Amino acid sequence: MSDYNYDSANNYNYDIFNPGTDSYQGGMGAEGYQNTDYVQTEGINGLRSIATEKVVTKSFVFMVVALFITAFAALITSPATGFKLFMGPSLVVLFIAEMAIVFISTAAIKKNNAILAGILYTVYSFLTGMTFSTLLYLYKQSEIYSAFFATALMFAIMAVIGLTTKKDLTGIGSLCMMGLIGLIIASVLNIFVFHAENGLILSIVGVLIFVGLTAYDTQKIKQMALYSTTETENCLALFGAFQLYLDFINLFLYILRIMSRKK
Repeated sequence: MSDYNYDSANNYNYDIFNPGTDSYQGGMGAEGYQNTDYVQTEGINGLRSIATEKVVTKSFVFMVVALFITAFAALITSPATGFKLFMGPSLVVLFIAEMAIVFISTAAIKKNNAILAGILYTVYSFLTGMTFSTLLYLYKQSEIYSAFFATALMFAIMAVIGLTTKKDLTGIGSLCMMGLIGLIIASVLNIFVFHAENGLILSIVGVLIFVGLTAYDTQKIKQMALYSTTETENCLALFGAFQLYLDFINLFLYILRIMSRKK
């Protein structure tokens, strides 16, 4: 119920927000103006805007933190250890571990367990960094730095587009996902029948796919944030951060391959 107070100017001042509900209440002022609909619309939109900004901001912050963790793990892991992860049983264990992390973290997010999801997200980022230690052996530092800055620039541009465009990017997202499946199949085949030209083409296609996914995922995070609450805020942000992290990492790898012209 609204709280009314009568001031010296013979006007009614009252709280229009009703705590504990999703609605706003207005009343009659001294001039008899009914402002219920306006206040309700403006109030709810204001709250949704604040919630959206918090979730989106946290998503990008969590993504950046994960990138730092990946970089740190890559620097402290020897290339020899990184290569061992790609050989024999270690590769199988790594694949199973990463898949398990994805499934368990997804379940944790659905149950609104932000702590478990955050821990698993950190572990995944660290494991990725351990495998990235091989990049320091395969590529020159100048190539890695150039690819990183190019990735950061392209990622930032597409993220801004995803946040600001009024166009629904669902169609683009679906097209990119189908393209990603085809890219994975083609990449596996290219391992057995390698041609340098094919590798370059696949890398260019990979860049286009993850550029599109970056814009799509950013818009999706913004849309999901509209339905966030204080309790679900961190989980939604972690989910969004993981999507953005994967987009950034894959975009970086494809750009690095293009710049170095290596498989």
